[in-house]
Amino acid sequence: MSPILGEVVGTMILIIFGGGVVANVSLKKSKAEGGGWIVVALGWGLAVAMGVYAVGNVSGAHLNPAVTLALAAVGEFSWSQVPGYILAQMLGAFLGGVIVYFQFLPHWEKTEDKAVKLGVFSTDPAIPHTLSNLLSEFIGTAVLLVGLLAIGANKFTEGLNPLIVGFLIVAIGLSLGGTTGYAINPARDLGPRLAHFFLPISGKGGSNWKYAWIPVVGPILGGVFGALLYEVLFKGKVTAFFWSWTVLSAVVIAAAHFAGKRGTHSFTHGERIKN
Repeated sequence: MSPILGEVVGTMILIIFGGGVVANVSLKKSKAEGGGWIVVALGWGLAVAMGVYAVGNVSGAHLNPAVTLALAAVGEFSWSQVPGYILAQMLGAFLGGVIVYFQFLPHWEKTEDKAVKLGVFSTDPAIPHTLSNLLSEFIGTAVLLVGLLAIGANKFTEGLNPLIVGFLIVAIGLSLGGTTGYAINPARDLGPRLAHFFLPISGKGGSNWKYAWIPVVGPILGGVFGALLYEVLFKGKVTAFFWSWTVLSAVVIAAAHFAGKRGTHSFTHGERIKN
């Protein structure tokens, strides 16, 4: 198996288990309906662990464009391989979403809530707020990369690393995930969101494209920042790239804040006119 195919398969496994657990606890008439957040967090952690176990020896099991870009940024992955890995991750995530759709085929019609259906495929914020939603994804993915690099720096019993990575995902979900659903992975959100858009899901609503940029941009900015911060804190490597990326992240977050405030004011004004 080639590394590119490995990323397709690994990311597909990630979404089958991850999207699957959300469908299991959310869709009507599922025997696991109402399973709750702890079940979701455990399911996603095991989803990552299974994906890493499956293809770790084939591709390194990035399964996440933010991880791929972050590793390239600190010199642990070739930039020439980045585009192929990201495309493979996107394809795998899309296919995983399609498989989840067929697994729960009769349950879509039984579930009336359009937001619940979309939530099986992609994330959305508990409280829509551009700045805080972007910051949540930034912080969550920065923590992910610091954690991944710290895990990689330690020696565990052979074969245990993927499980430790899974526990890291569980920890992020339990501690930080309630704000936005912790995408912390552009492919995990965008690939299944595209599946939601194209699939003939009974009674579905829109795919919430207005929000879709946040779980893409936030994890990319946060992931690269987290990897660069790890280099600063644990290896003493303070580079121009670190400062440049820090400034870029601050500018993007500030721009998102002002754009979000402008959008809120426009919405409020529009509501006054309508009412």
